[in-house]
Amino acid sequence: MAITRVTFGEWLPDQPGVIGALTTAKNCYPRAVGYGPFPTEEDYSDSAAQSLTNVVAARDVAGTTKVFASGTTRLYILDSSDFSLDDVSATTYTNATMWKFTQFGNKVIGATEAHTLQAYDLTTTANFANLSSDAPKAKFVTVVRDFVVTGYQTDNPTRVQWSGINNEATWAVSATTQADFQNIPDGGRVQGVTGGEFGIVLMDRSIYRMSYVGTPLIFQFDNISRNLGCYESNSVIQWQGITYFLSDDGFYACDGQQIVNIGAEKVNRYFFTTLREAELDLMSVAVDPSKNLVMWGYSCTDLTYRILMYHVPTKRWAYADSTVNRIASSSTPAVTLEGLDNFSASLDALQTPLDSRLWLGGKLQLAGVTGAKIITFTGPAKTALIDTADISADQNQSMITLVKPIVDDGSGSVAIDSRLVLNEQVNFPSVTAANSENRVGVRSYGRYHRVRLEPSGNNWSSAIGVDVEIQQAGTR
Repeated sequence: MAITRVTFGEWLPDQPGVIGALTTAKNCYPRAVGYGPFPTEEDYSDSAAQSLTNVVAARDVAGTTKVFASGTTRLYILDSSDFSLDDVSATTYTNATMWKFTQFGNKVIGATEAHTLQAYDLTTTANFANLSSDAPKAKFVTVVRDFVVTGYQTDNPTRVQWSGINNEATWAVSATTQADFQNIPDGGRVQGVTGGEFGIVLMDRSIYRMSYVGTPLIFQFDNISRNLGCYESNSVIQWQGITYFLSDDGFYACDGQQIVNIGAEKVNRYFFTTLREAELDLMSVAVDPSKNLVMWGYSCTDLTYRILMYHVPTKRWAYADSTVNRIASSSTPAVTLEGLDNFSASLDALQTPLDSRLWLGGKLQLAGVTGAKIITFTGPAKTALIDTADISADQNQSMITLVKPIVDDGSGSVAIDSRLVLNEQVNFPSVTAANSENRVGVRSYGRYHRVRLEPSGNNWSSAIGVDVEIQQAGTR
């Protein structure tokens, strides 16, 4: 009897199972070798007075981190002493379904197209207020070099406008302050703006790089993509100098020079097939820095909220189903021992270890919102499912009689689906747990076999593959 080792390679739902790629990689994330456990959601804050749409964190020059959340009509700050969400709105906001935020010095700046840019001074306890008397109303905001930069104004969706140099409160056009604007006639509406040493302006059908050149032009706008743009503004995020976004044919990454389709022939068709198009505006995007993941959340045709994750180092994908309404990148405020009472009355009963980045403050983490609460992904591992490609013994009829999970620091449960022809529907039976010797005895007959692994163990760290005992079977 032959033992075949099947290691877990890339998940490629856009490809047929016979090519050798995984057919399912659910509730786990890609690693250099195998797949790691993806955590469950846990409530982080008390409920706000209304449903939330976004979360952001900011850190002042003294090192103090504060966490903010936006609702449809209000803005909130997290009180780290009791984890309530305190209203810090300047007014009752309208048409603010999704706020965008950036930080400039000690100011957190929020943008929504129906209102003047809002600012919160991290050194005070005051509410948000208009950034300045002449600040614009804009849908997007970022920082490019020493300027606050906005994109998409209600009366001019093609406009990019920036503040005075090193002065977020000055917006009147001036050669002295270098505040100015640029209307971009080619490419439709502005769909997002990301910053840094240079800016990336994503339009409906084009992408521009904005480079600082000084007076009199201030910024130079170079078209780096014509006829390729951003399909959904809520898909835009920047991480380590790379801007990620969804176009009308899939997921892309842009470094300011090149634009790479990171989902082509991998997950692009899968995404559009499973996307609930009517709820595209519920899309969200975040980074999990501890796992090097860029993640997109979206509403699925099966009415779940799905998180599609891209592992930057390996360029591999996986997905998870979630109970959140949106995901977001955030940071942790410092939590005192007294503040731990809000999570558990007993230190022994805390589900999150005391040395977790959750309690340290200022540590980047994956967060999100569920209803009126902020949540974090810090709970026990979700139930992962990993399905292999079709395994065959030279395409002859064969039988699988034994499977051994290869799971670092754990074991697993296994199911086999076997088919004689590829047009038979894949239908896995219930999984069977491995015995004390890490073996699952089966008798599954066919020409094409898929193995499903459900990793188990409280501390499993990597699902690497399975050893399969397969033998050719005779025919009558």
